[in-house]
This record gives sequence, C-alpha cells and structure tokens, in this order.
Amino acid sequence: MPLPERLAVLLVEMAEQLTATVADAPLAALFAAGVLERIAARVSRETAGVIRDDGMSAEAVATALGTTRSKALVLLLTAQDG
Repeated sequence: MPLPERLAVLLVEMAEQLTATVADAPLAALFAAGVLERIAARVSRETAGVIRDDGMSAEAVATALGTTRSKALVLLLTAQDG
C-alpha cells in the first residue's frame, strides 16, 4: 500500500535529520527516537481501532500490509489495549 507522497517525503526527511543528529547530538537523537516511538504506538492503536470498528478482517489487513494473518491480528488487538 503506497504512502501519500507528502507523508513519504516527511518520513525520509525525518530519517535523514535523525541520522545527521546522531553524530552531533546523540542524546537529542535518542530522545527524538523515543518521541517518535510514542507517536507511532498511539497512532497505531488509534488506526487499529478504526480498522477493527470498520469490520475489516485480519486477512484483509494482512493482504493490504503484506504481512501474515497472525501479525495483522496482533495489530488489530492492540486497539483493545489502548
């Protein structure tokens, strides 16, 4: 599933900036990585909840993401933990 172009550009820019920051300010890069992990976890839970509420099956999610049904099911179940 392709990402919207603007999001793909932002992710590339973020990765480049974080990589550059590692050499100059490793603690800042580590802090930023932690912030991104928390953002990703929150968005993942919210998105899984929307997908689950829409009734999309684990099989459909697996196909769309190119993963296994088991991994897709874990993603969907994370919505219940949020």
